Amino acid sequence: MSRIEYARLPGLRMAYRVWGPAGGRTLVALHGGGATGATWSGLAGGLDGVRTYAPDLRGFGATDRPGRYGLELMRDDLLAFLDALALPRVTMLGHSSGAVAAYLFAQAHPERVAALVLAEPPPPVPLGLRLPDRPAVDPPYDWAARTAVVAELNDPPPDWWERLTQITSPTLLVAGGATSHLPQRELARMADRIPAARLARIDGGHAVHTARPAEFLQVVQDFLASTAG
Repeated sequence: MSRIEYARLPGLRMAYRVWGPAGGRTLVALHGGGATGATWSGLAGGLDGVRTYAPDLRGFGATDRPGRYGLELMRDDLLAFLDALALPRVTMLGHSSGAVAAYLFAQAHPERVAALVLAEPPPPVPLGLRLPDRPAVDPPYDWAARTAVVAELNDPPPDWWERLTQITSPTLLVAGGATSHLPQRELARMADRIPAARLARIDGGHAVHTARPAEFLQVVQDFLASTAG
């Protein structure tokens, strides 16, 4: 099991985990709501020759809980994280809200993203998501972070959709199929709008990377093999 390390960012101490050989292809993997970077341990263990960095996003896991939350703040934290670790250009992977942070980053900083994997990314259209009931026991994240992200996904800025065309990296969008709560037609429209995107469907629902780990690993490996790191 990978130990937790810390990066000092402006106004934030960010926790992260690292797997894989130094000098391998650099992958930054972003968790979704309710999770931490630990969610990527299985995937990282199956990727040969890949150095995987998996941060806990602001307010989650062992990262600081500064009280200010939002997906664009998470996007900006990613730039500071890459700079702090001297990672000039990476492959970026995200699940759910982590995938939103990833595509916002790819829109804003295309020169820093060699390839992009979006697993069940909430599309930037009004979604009507219901905030889950607050757990009786304190969860491993700041509840304010969860509420802020869900509110933003339900009322995203219109330019998030418009700027999908600014993503220049090869992109794999993985849809979870009919059992996902996300509108699969909108995911297909997203893939059509991103210039160099391909769409893959794995019928595992929204948590496709944990529900169907072998199939998810295979589709990611095939995509990485077809793109430059």
